[in-house]
Amino acid sequence: MKTLLIATILCGASLSAQADSTLVKQGEYLARAGDCVACHTAKGGKPFAGGLPMETPIGTVYSTNITPDASGIGNYSFEDFDQAVRHGVGKDGSTLYPAMPYPSYARVSDDDMRALYAYFMQGVEPVAQPNKATDIPWPLSMRWPLAIWRGLFAPQVKAWQASAAADPVVNRGAYLVEGLGHCGACHTPRALTMQEKALSPQDGEQFLAGSAPLEGWIAKSLRGDHKDGLGSWSEAQLVQFLKTGRSDRSAVFGGMSDVVEHSMQYMSEADLTAIARYLKTLPPSNPDDQPHAYDKQVAEALWNGDDSKRGASVYIDNCAACHRTDGHGYSGVFPALAGNPVVQTADATSLIHVVLAGGKVPATHTAPSNFTMPAFGWRLSDQEVADVVSFIRTSWGNQGGAVKADDIAKLRTDDLKHTSGDDLGQVTSH
Repeated sequence: MKTLLIATILCGASLSAQADSTLVKQGEYLARAGDCVACHTAKGGKPFAGGLPMETPIGTVYSTNITPDASGIGNYSFEDFDQAVRHGVGKDGSTLYPAMPYPSYARVSDDDMRALYAYFMQGVEPVAQPNKATDIPWPLSMRWPLAIWRGLFAPQVKAWQASAAADPVVNRGAYLVEGLGHCGACHTPRALTMQEKALSPQDGEQFLAGSAPLEGWIAKSLRGDHKDGLGSWSEAQLVQFLKTGRSDRSAVFGGMSDVVEHSMQYMSEADLTAIARYLKTLPPSNPDDQPHAYDKQVAEALWNGDDSKRGASVYIDNCAACHRTDGHGYSGVFPALAGNPVVQTADATSLIHVVLAGGKVPATHTAPSNFTMPAFGWRLSDQEVADVVSFIRTSWGNQGGAVKADDIAKLRTDDLKHTSGDDLGQVTSH
């Protein structure tokens, strides 16, 4: 009888350990889906130990240590953890800066929150690293106004409701995009008071309609517009892009490179398909939007040696070897420029930035090769960059419009002015 009792206890302990292991593994997947490591890891720092500087209109805030050390969240109960993640309230009762996307995380389910808590407490290495104070000057650094902001703009936590009429795959995509994926934090425009103008499609057509420039990049529209959204992308192309950072039409750049590298490549095919299918349900912002119509006039002129169009000679000398004179690029390697939504946005910041600073497509498990675009800021003048950017935005049927040399000068940073060309070739973002 005693032996049987011991065996029963051991069996129960084994099942409990197995259950804990399963929960931790689920939490790890969810942390990947939320890309927690990207914000909570400083360059060259330990994972989740915080210290990453994040620019805001009122100053710089630094991400916090979320490892299970006493200097991080080691003393957090599940209730403390939940209050911070879904409610935006720290353990000391102060409101978190909305750089933490708790308005989106309010949609995360109770079960997923418990899995995340299990992972951060049991699956993450503790790191002793105190949190860094903000660089926000007084009186803007006072925390109490944030509680008012939270009351006005952060939704109350409640169980996420799937649409009974929607495809279950679309519902899963909505849960990931609107909640843990917090896509709107970058891809939805913000008001003067810094809240996202919409947190879901029910809030209006501003949801995922693209952002204002931030750190030299624009998070493009994810709505159904052909010109500057996802209207020209198929579901399969979007899944491929999220998984590998490249497709036969485009390639990742800027902050989205980190999302693919640290988050999306680890997600299941089913979840990536759910995200893509959900995004494809979003209608265009412009009801008069039309598919891209390729215009071969510029391609034929370049083929025949006619580079009289302004910016054409700069394009031939610097861009055509990879992106081709017809603007079609090379599928899966060098992105097409003809019909590319990124080059047709109303604000050309992202295109200007990548010409100045270059870019690098990250290696992923399913696409292990790196492709790098060199920086041209060290060799091209403001006028030459303006000319080639304008050429790209107005050729092959593109409807992006021209830019001016003054637009380039505003984005050309001191390190682009004073760093050598060899060093600039390694620059991917600022």
